This record gives sequence, C-alpha cells and structure tokens, in this order.
Amino acid sequence: MSQDVPDHATGDAGRRAVAQVVPDAESLRAALDATGYLTDTGLTTALFLALRLPQPLLLEGEPGVGKTEAARAVAAVLGSPLIRLQCYDGLDAAEALYEWNYPRQLLSIRLAETHGTALAEADLFTDAFLLRRPVLAALTHPGPTPAVLLIDEIDRADDDFEAFLLEVLAEASVTIPEIGTVRATMAPIVVLTSNRTRDLHDALKRRCLYHWIDYPDTDRVVEIVRRRVPGTPHSLAADVAAAVRRLRTLEMQKRPGIAESIDWISALTLLGVERLNPAAADRTLGALVKYREDHELVREHGMAWLVGTSDG
Repeated sequence: MSQDVPDHATGDAGRRAVAQVVPDAESLRAALDATGYLTDTGLTTALFLALRLPQPLLLEGEPGVGKTEAARAVAAVLGSPLIRLQCYDGLDAAEALYEWNYPRQLLSIRLAETHGTALAEADLFTDAFLLRRPVLAALTHPGPTPAVLLIDEIDRADDDFEAFLLEVLAEASVTIPEIGTVRATMAPIVVLTSNRTRDLHDALKRRCLYHWIDYPDTDRVVEIVRRRVPGTPHSLAADVAAAVRRLRTLEMQKRPGIAESIDWISALTLLGVERLNPAAADRTLGALVKYREDHELVREHGMAWLVGTSDG
C-alpha cells in the first residue's frame, strides 16, 4: 500500500498513461466502438474530458440507457480494472472504504498464543489484515493505468454518504486510524451514475463533469442490439426498436431501455422469430416489460398496436 505518496508523482504518470491510450476524442470514440459501446459526440466528449482533465463524471439518465456500460467500456479501453461501488440506502463509509479481517486477526492471536509468541497490537493492524472495499481498492490500484471507479446509482445513497464521498474524492486519500493516511497510488477515473430518484447536492455536481444520456434513436438502437446479439436480422432489430419506441410513449412504471431491448431480441432470436408479430410479442413480453401494471397497460393497447400492425 502506498502511504503519503506525493500526489504529483503518481498523478503525472497516470495522466501520461491515459494520454497514450486516448490522445484525442476521436481516438476514444473509435476505441469505445471497438469494445461494442456506441457513443455520440456529446458522450464521447464528456468521457474524454473525464479521462484527460481528469475529473469525475456524473452520468444521469433513465435506467437502461447505458450509463453503467459506459464505465465498463472506458475500463476496457484503458485496460484497467472496473471497480464498482453499488450504492443503496444505508451504505456507510466502512462498506465503501475498508474493514479489518477480524477472523484472520483472531486466528493470528490464537496461533501466537499456541507458539508462545509475543504479538503486539500493531502487528494485527497491517496491510495483511486489511480488506479493501471499492473506494480504497481504486485508490491503491498500482497502474500502469488508473482504475475506473464506478459509483453506481449514487442517488440511492443518503446525504451523509454523499458528503463523505465528496471529501474522499477531492483529496484522493483516506485516513485509516491504525495505519495513517493512505494517498492514491494512481488517482482513479471516477464515473458516477444516477437515475435521478433524488436530487444530488450542488457541491457534488460542482466537482463533476455532467452528461445526460438520453434514449438512443431508432437507428442507433438497431445498431446496438445487432452488435450485442450477433446474427439478428436487421428487420427484426428494426421491429423491436420501433416497438420499444411506442412503449416509451406510455406512462409506465419502468420504460424499457437498451438492456431490455437486448433481452427481448435475445428471446425472439432464440425462438426463431424473424419478424415481430403479435403472437411472438405476447409470448416474450416478459423479457421487455418487468411490472405487472405495465403488462396490463400494454395489453390494453394490444399486441397489434405494439408491433405496429394496428393504430390501437
């Protein structure tokens, strides 16, 4: 573990490594495309700035539009680990940072007693007994390129955790009472995602780049799903993209995103469907629509409306 390492030394090395991989925005776009993640100019620019400034990037948008996949794709481009912190109500600092391996400490105590060996308290609080949680793991990643720290669904965490996270990211360090200050070995690339279930504090937003990811248009959906489900006929992908667009005009509990569209295509392809029709849509609706109320709403409009063979 790196303790009290000057920020500029490892920071410069990380920036140089990233610059070699993504010298400009177009290079990043091509590299993301090679991983199978398609971006537009706005998202490409936001990701490029997050990598090269560097600065945390807050991605907001409806569930299923590809926010999490953006972080995965960036990690793949850099050849870095993706370290994910899934946020939820009640998440605290210990679960994000570290904890001590108490069973291993207890075992060491018993072994020392068995062998009659003196064991000081400091011997129990070393790196060997430290369990790194996502934030600390990202801060101590040795390189050669920075880790990508994905703080997923930050809007699900509470205000106290958001304030804690702001401090840690601003300093790129954390203090462990038994060890001391641990500074970033190589400051991570930080991507935060939010589904906007609540508003985030202005203090956090001020320190982040921001980009809203909207639902892609029909042509982009066709291209994405055909990449993710190889062998999908263009006609079937176009049918699904059009049907999903119709669904998004309804007041649903959960409008389908790209992930659900891919699931639906996979199910239809597995069943040998080449063109979407009311019967096939009815059989596979559970791959696309995940709430009972939404099922009822879709059925009220009719499968013919969904597949575009009737105005409903």
